[in-house]
Amino acid sequence: MRGLCREGPWMVVLAALVLLLVSTLWEGSKARPVAWGHLGAGRSQRARNVVMVMCDAFDGRLTFYPGNQTVILPFINLMKRYGTVFLSAYTNSPICCPSRAAMWSGLFTHLTESWNNFKGLDPNYTTWMDLMQKHGYRTQKYGKLDYTSGHHSVSNRVEAWTRDVDFLLRQEGRPMVNLTGNKTFVRVMEEDWQNTDKAASWIRKEATNFSQPFVLYLGLNLPHPYPSPSTGENFGSSTFLTSPYWLEKVTYEAIKIPKWPPLSDMHPVDYYSSYTKNCTGKFTRKEIRDIRAFYYAMCAETDAMLGEIISALSDTGLLKRTIVIFTADHGELAMEHQQFYKMSMYEASSHVPLLVMGPNIKAHHHLSNVVSLVDIYPTMLDIARIPIPQNLSGYSLIPLLAEMAEDEVSSRRLHPTWILSEFHGCNANSSTYMLRTDKWKYIAYSDGHSVPPQLFDLSADPDELTNIATTFPEVTYSLDKKLCSIVNYPRISASVHKYNKKQFINWKQSLGQNYSNVIANLRWHQDWLKEPRKYKDAIHRWLQMNTNE
Repeated sequence: MRGLCREGPWMVVLAALVLLLVSTLWEGSKARPVAWGHLGAGRSQRARNVVMVMCDAFDGRLTFYPGNQTVILPFINLMKRYGTVFLSAYTNSPICCPSRAAMWSGLFTHLTESWNNFKGLDPNYTTWMDLMQKHGYRTQKYGKLDYTSGHHSVSNRVEAWTRDVDFLLRQEGRPMVNLTGNKTFVRVMEEDWQNTDKAASWIRKEATNFSQPFVLYLGLNLPHPYPSPSTGENFGSSTFLTSPYWLEKVTYEAIKIPKWPPLSDMHPVDYYSSYTKNCTGKFTRKEIRDIRAFYYAMCAETDAMLGEIISALSDTGLLKRTIVIFTADHGELAMEHQQFYKMSMYEASSHVPLLVMGPNIKAHHHLSNVVSLVDIYPTMLDIARIPIPQNLSGYSLIPLLAEMAEDEVSSRRLHPTWILSEFHGCNANSSTYMLRTDKWKYIAYSDGHSVPPQLFDLSADPDELTNIATTFPEVTYSLDKKLCSIVNYPRISASVHKYNKKQFINWKQSLGQNYSNVIANLRWHQDWLKEPRKYKDAIHRWLQMNTNE
């Protein structure tokens, strides 16, 4: 089955893989039961390998009903059939670098101070992969990492630093679609395919020869939107690009057109986000449906890359002793709440896929427990039997995933019934904090007073259209109290405000006489150049304001 998406009819190859996988798992199920150890492996047995595929901007709701009706995702479905899917997995910060910093560190965003795409972890920070290597694992990484400081565009960081300035500027091109190639064009995101090829080749040529366990990480750019150079200099990424091959995997009839409230009824942070993302204009139903369809097609291409990795493990016989994890850094709004991209606590943006498959992982198991990406760190250490530091924000998911005796589960440090997500970057003019519990989603902003909170009952309002914070004041008060016990969010918001101003001042001073020209030609240039004096004055007033908040 080498070259899964390049040879033979898709469904024939898929069927062959499923049969092979069933056979492999069946043989494994006949092994003699042993103690917990490595997910059911005794200490005398070989440790489990781990393969993690992390993509970018994948809406986790596509991995279960009804979201999974919109697009064919055979390898995600395969992982669901032979593994466990988390129905309520979340990012700890809905933007690339801070989210990945949380996953690699096991710590909440405010603890690592990963405030935006420019501010992540220190390059020599000790990750879970570093610890696994130290304890005898062979390690390899391919593709997108994006968890350390100093990356992304100047526009991206300046937009984050100036979010408190009293102006509104469009920072993105209008979201659009682009169909490329024909019905045989498979490798649309060539960079991702090349990294997938490298990872699959590493499995086939190197991992098969190891006498010690390995952990492999593959980071994908898809299904993140593509750059939009047609929008001019310093363009953003607002193009949903795919080929007819992948678009055929999408069921147009199942695509839901999201409801939009009038702009005047939007939450103030939502309005700022929609405006800066260039989404407050008119969109036809066809435009919205196409954007969503092209995004789902990009998810299908992502799924195929996951399939290449599973295929390589299956071909080499490594699948039976390898744990496979699939997840993403955040989701994609795809025009829900009149926005695209992420940077929001709404489900499309904050809900991520999390599927785990492998030896002694519960099969065909759907878990509704709320979990988040900081749980990856202790889970990885648990798989490798490495002592888990007590200072981590996350909890091992092994008690939820593995076939374990009740007394073993009860003796473990169990996951709480809540998760925390926070956002401090661009395209939102306030620090944002989400507490997700059983059916409630509570979102607090800034200092807790200057911006109204939001409360959603996801069991009754899965589309998050009705803010009931004032309807249920006792629930709002209780959840805010719980949030404050986890993080002093007014203090964190004030710290971010001061950080933003300090960073902007340093950047402005570094430019000297070039400042006016540089700031005018960032991604917001089309709006800025219409009234440059107005926007420069707004920044000047902001810089003069007292930061004692």
